Amino acid sequence: MKFHLNTSAGNVFTGYGDDYVRLGIVVYRENVVVTPERILTGWCPAGFEALTDADFAAVAELQPEIVLLGTGARQRFPSLRLTRALTEARIGLDVMDTPAACRTFNILAAEERKVAVAILLDRHRPGETAA
Repeated sequence: MKFHLNTSAGNVFTGYGDDYVRLGIVVYRENVVVTPERILTGWCPAGFEALTDADFAAVAELQPEIVLLGTGARQRFPSLRLTRALTEARIGLDVMDTPAACRTFNILAAEERKVAVAILLDRHRPGETAA
């Protein structure tokens, strides 16, 4: 049996690297929040160390069931204080490296789940991997 990703369900990651993600044919070289229907640029422009509770509150306003946080090339966990808006809204949070977040988003979006992914990019080691 072969499985094929349904790419007709909206935004789909088609590639990623340390300093970019590609949605369809468009390359983003900045931190983004993506839902199946929307792409929000300019999210937390200063990176992981500069995350604030307002960054997570902005994601909570999208009202997803679950938020995937891609933290770059390695998994890093934000303070619970920062993610309070998600907890109070009863929104799940799963933290992983950015490549895993892109792949997981594609699967959940294809299942028509209410998912949002917040992507933090590393800007110091360019490279490419197909999603």
